[in-house]
Amino acid sequence: MRKLINDPDNIVDELIDGFVLANKDKVKRIKGTTAVARIDAPIKDKVGIVIGGGAGHEPLFIEYVGKGMADAEAHGQIFTSPSSAVILEAIKAADAGKGVLLVYCNYAGDVLNFNAAQEIARDEGIEVDTSLIYDDISSAPLDNKEDRRGTTATPIIIKIAGAASSTGMGLNELKGLVDTASINSRSLGVSLSACTLPETGLATFTLEDGKMEFGMGLHGEAGIKKVDIMTADKTTETILDLIIADLPFSEGDEVIALVNGYGSTTRMEMFIVARKIHQYLGQKGIDIYSTEIGEFCTSLEMAGMSITLIKLDDKIKEYYDMAADSSGYIKL
Repeated sequence: MRKLINDPDNIVDELIDGFVLANKDKVKRIKGTTAVARIDAPIKDKVGIVIGGGAGHEPLFIEYVGKGMADAEAHGQIFTSPSSAVILEAIKAADAGKGVLLVYCNYAGDVLNFNAAQEIARDEGIEVDTSLIYDDISSAPLDNKEDRRGTTATPIIIKIAGAASSTGMGLNELKGLVDTASINSRSLGVSLSACTLPETGLATFTLEDGKMEFGMGLHGEAGIKKVDIMTADKTTETILDLIIADLPFSEGDEVIALVNGYGSTTRMEMFIVARKIHQYLGQKGIDIYSTEIGEFCTSLEMAGMSITLIKLDDKIKEYYDMAADSSGYIKL
């Protein structure tokens, strides 16, 4: 294992320090915590947007704090939920009196700690509600989709939430919009190699030479099938067939298509995948409104990629098109 770290126990503190110093015009650290907030938070006449999750997935979540994005973020240890105490401080930092919406991925530890923080905040007089993200089709069947993991639809859903909240939209309407965006999102990934945990030096899973695994979770959770490595085109078609059938997407739909690298995937590979997405969806009469390519939700240095399709309606498109300015996501 080769990683540029110091004491493994200090990784998250040090990454947050570096992040804040590099973005001091955009964010501030919430004192005594592993949470950050917009430099101007809380923002008057605006529902606060709070996000968060474990480290090791950067730019998710910490780099999605900024104008038109989230107002505060709670950062956990590597692949570990932030504590309820840290989340509570993030809620307080984002609250300007119009309420706070928690937007995060559907993992058991995150749900437990965000719910605990939400209840404490409510007891203290803060109006708080939650929108869960559960876009990973490999992690539960369609008839039990509320148990699915949240993955690479997350940055777009945060962007929609942040944009809508900036217009003064109320908490209930905002939750309804973000829930709709989540319901209309589907993702599936393929892994070609594991990542290595900095604290232990151990790989999160093993994958035999010449094999790839569809549906592998970002923490090394087992996937849905392991196969011989396929071409980029065949891999893309396999993922799209499963995603299209799940919503289902159909002819005449308009979508955002996102290609996400897991940490060590080159942009060359991602552009090759994007090429096939456009060809394949075009054959099916599905219109790509926008294509997003990059590392949005990583798993340290895992090799592989995921594809996300988000079905658009007029409202989702309107807020997607608005400007955003965070270190990890900018839209002019």
